[in-house]
Amino acid sequence: MTIAASAGFYAFLYGLDRPEMALYALFGPLALGMLSSIPGSGRQRAAVMLKALPVGLLLVTLGTALAVRTWAAVLGMLVVGFLLAFAAVAGPRAARAGPGLQLFYILACVPPYAPDSLGLRLAGLTTGIVLLAACEVLVLPAPPAAPYRTRLAVALTFAADVAADPTGADPAGLRDAGRRLRLSGVPEAERPAGPARRDRALTQAGAATRRLLDQLAHFAEVMPAAPQPRASGRTGAGGGAELAYEACAALLDRVARLCDVTAGALRDGRPPPRPGALEKAMLDFQALRTSQATGPPDAVPPVPVLRRQSAVLGIAESARVVESTARIAALGRRTPPIPPRELFWYADTSTVGLWMKRLFGHVTLRSVLFQNAVRTALGLGAARLVAGTLDLPHGFWVMLAVLTMSRTTVAQTWEVVPKMLAGNLLGAVAAGALLVGFGRQTDAYAAVLAPGMLAAFALGPLLGIAWAQALFTLVVASAFAQIAPASWQLAEARVIDVVTGSVIGLLCGLLAWPAGARREVRTTMAELLRSCGPLVTGTVDAATAPPGAARSPSTLPAEHRLRLAEAAYAQYRSEPSGTPAEARADWQAVLISARHVLLGTQWLPRFDLPAAGVPAGAAVWARTAADHVAAAATRIAALAAGDQQRPGAPDAPLKPPENSPPLPVLIDLETWLSSLNAELSRIEGSLRDLEHTAVGPGRPGSFARSAEVSDSG
Repeated sequence: MTIAASAGFYAFLYGLDRPEMALYALFGPLALGMLSSIPGSGRQRAAVMLKALPVGLLLVTLGTALAVRTWAAVLGMLVVGFLLAFAAVAGPRAARAGPGLQLFYILACVPPYAPDSLGLRLAGLTTGIVLLAACEVLVLPAPPAAPYRTRLAVALTFAADVAADPTGADPAGLRDAGRRLRLSGVPEAERPAGPARRDRALTQAGAATRRLLDQLAHFAEVMPAAPQPRASGRTGAGGGAELAYEACAALLDRVARLCDVTAGALRDGRPPPRPGALEKAMLDFQALRTSQATGPPDAVPPVPVLRRQSAVLGIAESARVVESTARIAALGRRTPPIPPRELFWYADTSTVGLWMKRLFGHVTLRSVLFQNAVRTALGLGAARLVAGTLDLPHGFWVMLAVLTMSRTTVAQTWEVVPKMLAGNLLGAVAAGALLVGFGRQTDAYAAVLAPGMLAAFALGPLLGIAWAQALFTLVVASAFAQIAPASWQLAEARVIDVVTGSVIGLLCGLLAWPAGARREVRTTMAELLRSCGPLVTGTVDAATAPPGAARSPSTLPAEHRLRLAEAAYAQYRSEPSGTPAEARADWQAVLISARHVLLGTQWLPRFDLPAAGVPAGAAVWARTAADHVAAAATRIAALAAGDQQRPGAPDAPLKPPENSPPLPVLIDLETWLSSLNAELSRIEGSLRDLEHTAVGPGRPGSFARSAEVSDSG
């Protein structure tokens, strides 16, 4: 940053005598290098900067044109502030670039109104950003991190080894491997968080891989080992059990091979082959289950063996999802529909459709990203209005202060303001002494500028915001003293502008969504849980319906609420913990449980239903058990939302009646409903203390400068 900013500034100011070009050549690297904190390797950062250059040129042009009137500049600031903050929906890179791009409009929209200098401004900005991009690649470039697909490949290799030989598997090691796929532990530049097809596929692949590893861990913990080979023929229940064990082993072997092939394809960046062999093996496996269930009673395997079959089929389905998503990610282009389409809806959706779905999905007051964008726009617009109305010198510092000091809660903002003011006061005193001591000796300021920038860029992040502001004040004072004659009053103007911006930022934080994501995380989680209840009952109805009448419920409302809950949870985790009860609330478990509901809804009704349908008595049990789980989800939703009146859960057995036929669909439903009930019980225990915790009236949202990604996979 120091090399790029110094090269352009000195060349234009002293070589070409173009102070306007020098100013923009200086602030281009400052904006995208310091204020934006773009993640990634040197090449990745350079690519983002070059892509941001046309946007920066447009913003400078717009700001230069709208600087003619204060009201025009304020309206422009409202629109630009909202759009650049809302760009966080595109992922971490766009979110991180937003603050720097804001600065380009801020710098151009303040007086003096000088449309004749537009060409010089654009030339200076272009030079500064191009120099910074070149330095990112050539001067001490940051090394690249391992891509997310490499992490997936490592996890799938582990899963393949366990699937090939489940005996002696380490459940804790499997779950640790799954936790390493959490997006919070992935470098921002490698997080698949965007709305594009490849990012969506990689995100789903990570969730499916974590589910696969967890299923293998559960399988190793609770499933009985395979029996020793029998010398006698395969007759009776024992023979049926042996045949079932052999089928489970064969399907797990197919899973192991598919995981190995998919891992290799992910490492090489090529699409894996279609899982035709696994899909055929799954159909044959399901046919065996059905034939055993409808055959002679003495050929039906024991219930523990039937549960083992259900678990193995679930493992195979997760592996199939991983392979399909890996293939979509490798291709990166629109593909024919992949069944079930509800699960892979994005595969055949146009790129424009994917972006529109992401954008419009967050155009709601329930979205913290939308709230953050609105609040950012209002704060910057108010700062521009005050600076223009009061005719503050160097008024862009007011907006810059609002942009840099605001946080996601008013408490965090209040914590930052004293440090920021102290640092600016210290820097102003030093800058004032510098201006008085050097007077109009521009050579002295030129000698101080480059070392001052190096100290500010290198030491500021290490020493904290107070020292960063003090050093930055020295840098801007040294720069502006070279562009135009300056006195100690320049340092005074800096302090006044920063104080004004701090007051505006605090007022905005106090009046709009002061609590951050505390309230919103509870509201969105409650809505998510409420949407899961109908999915549970609808899935059971579809799985137990007569042949030809099965219809899976739509998952779109729940998926929309899941995205909003994930965004709220991501911001909530970046804020300080509230009360001890709020700290104990396991919101991530809610997200994981919702994913479990969606997974069951998408794959449970897929397989062939019994030709004669499910007996009426068993269907009644299944619906009663589903009502029990749905009521639990509704009760926990009321607990999360802070409702005083919460419905009770009807008592219902989660195991089929003793006289129920051992149909595969009933075993699958029992496994699914029992695991959901256990998850909801744990969630309810973690949220029980919230019963006496009031939800404040503040609405969440703020000036969050980056979009994090939750770990719900």
